[in-house]
Amino acid sequence: MELTMLNRRSLLRSTSAAAVGTLGVAAFASPADASSTAPRVHPAFDPDPTAGVTRTLLQENPSPAKGWKTVQTLVEIPRRKESGRHSHPGVEVGYIVRGDVSMEFDDGTTLRLRTGDPFFIPTDTIHNARNIGKVTTMMLSTYVVDETKPLVTTHTH
Repeated sequence: MELTMLNRRSLLRSTSAAAVGTLGVAAFASPADASSTAPRVHPAFDPDPTAGVTRTLLQENPSPAKGWKTVQTLVEIPRRKESGRHSHPGVEVGYIVRGDVSMEFDDGTTLRLRTGDPFFIPTDTIHNARNIGKVTTMMLSTYVVDETKPLVTTHTH
């Protein structure tokens, strides 16, 4: 399966996963960290990185295709939290209403998404949305999914 995702910024410039990773680390660094020669202290291990993440159901309707349904949610991810690795039994079409997200995929691809960016995630693709910004991220996500399966399947390492 080929994973193809586009957002309006990726059409204007190309970035490597390494550059995105560097930007993600920089998002957590304070100005003092950038000018200091002291070793960077890593934040304490977060025993529950998904704490506070919410998915509010906005609407659920039958799809024109038999056996499928459309579901729309508002996903909120607090600062320095993440959705956790998960997949959906259909496509996810989304839009970043507010915030900065590092969308990480199991194939090693990472997208940096900002307020106003759309995104697309293919069926059964394992992904994790990590809030790398300074505010609670809000994402509007619409799914076209198999009506016989749960909307979200979590995946642990």
